Amino acid sequence: MSDAAPGAPARPGWPRSLFGRHLLLIVALVVAGQLCAAWLARRLIVEPRVATAAEGAARQLAALRAGLQALPPPQRQAFVEAFNRQIAGTPAPGQGVGAPDTPDGGAAVPPLERRFRLALSDRLAAIGWLAPGTAPAWSRQGPGVLWLRLPPMPREGADPPLGWIALPVAGTGRAFTGGWLAATLAGVLLALAGAAWLQRQLHRPLRRVVAAAQAIALGQPHQPLPEDGPHEIAALARSINHMAEALQAADRERALMLAGISHDLRTPLTKLRLAAEIAGPHMEPALAASMARSVDEMDAVVVQFMDFARLDAGPGGHEAVHAAPLDVLAEALAQAQADHGRTLELQCHAPTPIAVRPQALRRAVDNLVENAWRHGLPPVVLRTGEDAGGHRAWIEVADSGAGIDPADRERLRRPFARGSGASRAGPPGAGLGLAIADRVAWLHGGRLELHAAPGQGLRARIELPMGCPAPAGRLSP
Repeated sequence: MSDAAPGAPARPGWPRSLFGRHLLLIVALVVAGQLCAAWLARRLIVEPRVATAAEGAARQLAALRAGLQALPPPQRQAFVEAFNRQIAGTPAPGQGVGAPDTPDGGAAVPPLERRFRLALSDRLAAIGWLAPGTAPAWSRQGPGVLWLRLPPMPREGADPPLGWIALPVAGTGRAFTGGWLAATLAGVLLALAGAAWLQRQLHRPLRRVVAAAQAIALGQPHQPLPEDGPHEIAALARSINHMAEALQAADRERALMLAGISHDLRTPLTKLRLAAEIAGPHMEPALAASMARSVDEMDAVVVQFMDFARLDAGPGGHEAVHAAPLDVLAEALAQAQADHGRTLELQCHAPTPIAVRPQALRRAVDNLVENAWRHGLPPVVLRTGEDAGGHRAWIEVADSGAGIDPADRERLRRPFARGSGASRAGPPGAGLGLAIADRVAWLHGGRLELHAAPGQGLRARIELPMGCPAPAGRLSP
């Protein structure tokens, strides 16, 4: 479901759907939160820990130096070797002091270890163990142990040389380990799953509301929405239900009014027709013919009113369902038109019986044929057919007139809507022909399709499922 207005340009890279925008927002918040957490952990935990480790290593070296000064010279080498063995956990290889043969030189150094080295060098320079401009040699051999070799000090004769010294450096490796990345990825995935679940809970009722609003706009009876879920969604569904009930009540009142007016007009129309027939021999032929046509047109409008009111009469106002081929219906319509001097071109290809309400469907197709003769041009073609899968059948009326504007297709389905004079010729009707055909199609669980282009005529097709139609009173496909 898109939350942007139709045709509104979307910003580049910005999702059009509400789901996409919420998902992008949550991912951005999670990533920003992880970055902020990493920065805080570095400044408040990692860097103080590195400084503490460097301070501890400097004090350890100072203690080692003091111990060597207290020992006789022949025992100092053994003391350093024992110290390194205790720290490194392995016998001293190489030069006999437990140190590697060569420093690591330009080997890649993790960021936190580099900070540890710089901090320890600063502290050693502060206590005079390093001459200005000099740096110790470093080497790593095994996890958790860093080897340090200080350059000769200016007072080498007074202080014993330490050589390679093993230092424990646990916790000064990479700042962002694989565990941190895994935890971050798990957090993002959990956030996405939560966002998808939350958005689904919002999207489902909103989609039902959109479908209900579209059905109401098309004039289809409303199926009540469930009034559950969050307070705002429940309030929206309740408002849609109340609006639909009010519109249905207004439709029923309008249908009742139409039925009453149509019934009341039948008697005076019958009297007018009888008066015109009696007075016909005493009047000019042209005037008598004009009066007869006017009475017939008024009677046709009244019949349409009654048909429309009958469709809104509720379940008790619909006829029973019968199985009948659309070809038989098309042939009966063509015969009835021939009796009135109109020739329909038949193209029948739907011999399979389907469940229909014959009189309602015939009234609908009669309205389509009448529209074709009234507003289009001959030849008028009546076609029937079935799809290859045997799921749907259709009956279609096509004329050769001026057609209609594609923008008017949905508008003309509404009751009392009329086409513009520029696109459809002929005398205006009551504006109920397509509305009746559309409601009859929905009554059968099908739909009315209008295929038209200016100058190419109109094809009005009623598509029906090849099975039992919807129960009476339920106008949904």
